Amino acid sequence: MINRLTRMALGATLWLGACAHETEVAPATMIEAEAPDAPEPVTEAYTVRLFGADIGEMTAVTTGPGIKIDYEYRNNGRGPTMAETLLLGEDGLPVSWTIDGNTTFGNKVSETFSLADGTASWVDTTGPGTAEADAAKIYIAQNASPYALSVYARALLADADHTLAAWPAGALRLEALETVTVEGGPAPIATTAYALTGESLDPTYFLMDGNEAFFAIISPRFLVIRKGYEAAEAQLTTLATRLASERYETIQANTAHNFGTPLRIADVRIFDPARKALTGPVSVLVEGKTIKAIEAANASHPNETVIDGKGGTLIPGLADMHGHVGQDDALLNIAAGVTLIRDMGNDNAKLAELIGKIEDGTLAGPHIVKNGFIEGKSPFNSNNGILVSTEEEAVAAVDWYADQGGFSQVKIYNSMNPAWVPAVVAQAKKRGLGVTGHVPAFTNADSMIEAGYDEMTHINQVMLGWVLEQGEDTRTLLRLTALQRLPKVDLDSAPVQHTLDLMVENNVSIDPTYAIHEALLLSRNGEVQAGMADYVDHMPVGVQRDARAAWSNIETPEDDTAYAGAFDQITATLKRMKDRGILILMGTDMGGAFTLHRELELYQNIGFTPAEILARATQEAADYVKLGDEIGSITPGKKADFFLVPGNPVEDLKAIKTIELVAKDGVVYFPSEIYPYFGIKPFTDVPQIIAPALAE
Repeated sequence: MINRLTRMALGATLWLGACAHETEVAPATMIEAEAPDAPEPVTEAYTVRLFGADIGEMTAVTTGPGIKIDYEYRNNGRGPTMAETLLLGEDGLPVSWTIDGNTTFGNKVSETFSLADGTASWVDTTGPGTAEADAAKIYIAQNASPYALSVYARALLADADHTLAAWPAGALRLEALETVTVEGGPAPIATTAYALTGESLDPTYFLMDGNEAFFAIISPRFLVIRKGYEAAEAQLTTLATRLASERYETIQANTAHNFGTPLRIADVRIFDPARKALTGPVSVLVEGKTIKAIEAANASHPNETVIDGKGGTLIPGLADMHGHVGQDDALLNIAAGVTLIRDMGNDNAKLAELIGKIEDGTLAGPHIVKNGFIEGKSPFNSNNGILVSTEEEAVAAVDWYADQGGFSQVKIYNSMNPAWVPAVVAQAKKRGLGVTGHVPAFTNADSMIEAGYDEMTHINQVMLGWVLEQGEDTRTLLRLTALQRLPKVDLDSAPVQHTLDLMVENNVSIDPTYAIHEALLLSRNGEVQAGMADYVDHMPVGVQRDARAAWSNIETPEDDTAYAGAFDQITATLKRMKDRGILILMGTDMGGAFTLHRELELYQNIGFTPAEILARATQEAADYVKLGDEIGSITPGKKADFFLVPGNPVEDLKAIKTIELVAKDGVVYFPSEIYPYFGIKPFTDVPQIIAPALAE
């Protein structure tokens, strides 16, 4: 659950037909509420916080066995709004549950569950389902608020092994981790920290008090906490970071292979990004962090560990050029062959801590290139990076990033006053930093290019300038919903050509985040998203359900047609950009890993060949962030960053989705060893490893 909650708050963070109730469910708040002997309602109130700011609230009102929950937050001008009604049976398990509202990007939610006459029935975004209720099971709600953790925890604590089978599939397991005395409220309060597993890729960490009442859901950045204890945020986000870190450190210790000898990857073909082709059969010798030599396919030496590539393809590590990296996705990126991420805005202190842990080998993760995020303060601002209220503060933020060192660009965001941008750009270039970003509200891409942007972020940010009316506010979901107007745009018209001309004349590149637009515009309730179709059956139940949920609110056939047409216009625009020679950078804004594979795959739609895509996502990406002399190709003297697939990705790009081995800085990982920690069914086996004593 925390994966989904956190990613709704953060993931796709810097971006941008509902089901009917088919099952009648008794509203929990009406349960004998007006009877003379009705119990007094008990109200619990919570604050939603992100990056140190209050962004929403959750309230739970319990009346006997009935609970009513209201949950809402807004970050970056968007967020979910949910109203829930539950009825618990005598065993503490839900017998009815309704959830109504909308998700972060606007998809309407009308979810129901009921347990009656020996049958469990539910309706979520994937459609209706039923099952025989022949044993004690618990329903996992698809779009529940964090208060669902209270229901799950009480039911699981009452079970002997703290594990319950679940509908629609899988099982939930609860583990008590440690006792925590929470400070920062009216009085210190004793709580227990728990981890819930079985539904998502990672555990959900949360706290219950001594009365088994819900206290907080915690993560390194996102927090829902009992009102009055907001000052405990630092304590609890630090706790969440430690708990998650300990888990990832354990995985790292169990899956990172340092063989202690030279390592040879034998009998492989190498993808060469300069030639955009595969070599003939060779072997690659690695010593420490470095590629030592490329030799004959069957070359060997007695002191080497040999991994048999069996004629597969060795590909330089991939780059995701649009990330917001946390430790939760760092390892999954490694398992997917992603060894470089450009971070486009983050909590600066937490990102620095993560990079330190990756560099010292405590955690697995890609090389990270940092961008400095600068946002204007407003009712709609994001809570990343540095928030500013004046032009002077914005310029000072540029200086802060330059003084820190290690930042490649500054990134300007939605609530920045457009009038401040020229001064920000001038100072950035004076300090040796590039400039990228969104188009601030109440201006357009043309103005930002003329102000000196080096790069545009997100294709919608460019195209909205062709459809918005003066005064329309893109700090809200309008920057998504206005895409419905794109089908009416003539892409050969003067305004469109003027924008493209400006990009060419000023050598402005673009980071389109193509795949996130596919998810936003083409996902539909009940249908597996195209970008997830190749791997969804390997995922935990929560991910499988989310793969069948729309992101946007598609209520009518006209909505469906407009959003689908908008994606076609995006594809056509990107093709025009490619044909004009505008540099296209390939990044996801969705955590990378599997989604980067889809991002790359989509560029075939606009005329890139698989080999051109791989070159852009390896050496050319490394060159763009000024790391091309260290990484980007499998070349003697460069870092040993690469991955092994059994197929030929030049003939079929889908081959990059089946990975047997990944090396980053010479440390070897086998994805089939990593994925079970996340509830993912592996895609391959571990390749044959020949120890030195057996090598010829």
